[in-house]
Amino acid sequence: MATLLHLDSSLFPESASASRSVTAAFRQAWEDQHPDGTVIYRDLDADPVPHLDALTASAGFTDPADHTPEQAAAFAPRLELIEQLESADVVLIGAPMLNFTVPSTLKTWLDQVILMGRTAGTEESQTKGTPVYVVASRGGSYAPGTPREGYEYVQNYLQAVLGDMLGMEVDFIVPELTLAHSNPAMAELIPLAEASKARAHEDAVTKGKAAALKVAA
Repeated sequence: MATLLHLDSSLFPESASASRSVTAAFRQAWEDQHPDGTVIYRDLDADPVPHLDALTASAGFTDPADHTPEQAAAFAPRLELIEQLESADVVLIGAPMLNFTVPSTLKTWLDQVILMGRTAGTEESQTKGTPVYVVASRGGSYAPGTPREGYEYVQNYLQAVLGDMLGMEVDFIVPELTLAHSNPAMAELIPLAEASKARAHEDAVTKGKAAALKVAA
């Protein structure tokens, strides 16, 4: 029985969030294909993880047998997050662009689960090779060749930390131009926005089904 770890980080509810609606489509396709699977879900906006602090960080580089009571208490929530990630057969992350990068809640989660010598910086990492699907929605377009290409700090950042540091197999689904309906200056881009939305939902369903079939085989 496979496990899907599903994280959302949008500030907005599903009815007003492009990333949440697409991750929901992926998850539904995954559950339809693999109804006996397990889903671990965390809404990082509604239930944020604590920021990494000096005590928790130092505990990560100390043998658990040598932890002080304070280190043990500080490290326990971090260990739970790491073990959730390590137990996942598939990871799904909603990562909407906020001020050109990921929401701080998602950055905080990443800071907690990236532990050198365990999840990163070692060939023995249990996260290595785990497929992770990232819904990287954005209000405009930051694709190669567009005027704002140089402001793209979501895919580039997540490829570095998820792919290069954690060794995961990263696959992006990118709904673009999500502000076209609410920004009058973008009105002429509404058809492109609708096409991007439809494509993202189609990709989510296709990839969610394929991911479930692969891990259930």
